[in-house]
Amino acid sequence: MNWTRKWINPVLDKEFRLRMRTPRSAISLMVYILVLGLIALGFIYVSMYLGNGGGQTRFNSGMGQIMFYVLSFAQLVLIAFMAPALTAGVISSEREKQTLSMLLTTQQSSSTIILSKLVSSLSFMALIVVATLPVYSIVFMYGGISLNQLVSLFLFYLFIMLMLGSLGVLFSTLLKRTMISVIVTYGVGLCIFLLTGLLYLFALSLVQRQNAQLVLQPDYSWVGYILGLNPAAALISLFEPSFSKQAFLVRGTTLNADAPIQLWQEFVVVYSVVIIVSLWISIRRIRPVRRRRKQAETDGTGGGATMEPVK
Repeated sequence: MNWTRKWINPVLDKEFRLRMRTPRSAISLMVYILVLGLIALGFIYVSMYLGNGGGQTRFNSGMGQIMFYVLSFAQLVLIAFMAPALTAGVISSEREKQTLSMLLTTQQSSSTIILSKLVSSLSFMALIVVATLPVYSIVFMYGGISLNQLVSLFLFYLFIMLMLGSLGVLFSTLLKRTMISVIVTYGVGLCIFLLTGLLYLFALSLVQRQNAQLVLQPDYSWVGYILGLNPAAALISLFEPSFSKQAFLVRGTTLNADAPIQLWQEFVVVYSVVIIVSLWISIRRIRPVRRRRKQAETDGTGGGATMEPVK
């Protein structure tokens, strides 16, 4: 298999040109960095001038660490809003413009088309995230975080974008209308970001009520596995490993007792399966004509009245 031809192909080249060379892309990049920069400046102003009864205080490493957490969660929310919008219409828009049939008649395989659409969409989002590095440099001026934390954070962002992007491509392939695909993708994203947290709180209340009636307390609870599906909780556990112990209600008799799995590790494992399954379904369902033809051949064979070619 020629991987160079598979990744450097006309579909990917066209998508890169359409996404990177438009005024809308430049405006989106500017607005994104402006919003994140205003959040950083607003936090500095509140911490230095409004946090001490109106008096000016020094911005130390502790405040820098808190600012890093605020920027991290703010950017996670922005990614959750932008990633589905960039990927939820990559296939359905081609179908609405009646160009999907022409795209499928080219020499590009189904996997090449799906992966090229996904990579081109997420590359613009990755460019925006990397462009926010100067904003994070403000935190390095005061200390409080390490380079490893920053690298881990951006790798986690890339995984979140890949997860939301694969879901967007999946619904864009299965659904015919772009608007419906966008709505469904945002709905699933809302369940991942919000519903998992609410389910954890509900299950936590039930478990705590049951444990109060037990004489022998378990070493840990299963409710942490629910919270491991939440991106915000996984992000917190990436910075604070002890948060996983609190999520699983670890009651070990020794100080070395730890959670059965870190929340971010569970998040990566579970949603890696989701990414693979979503892309596999998208690749299989992008060519409905071939699927109907195979079904018709199967039905014709089953009926017994088939014509054999003349030898």
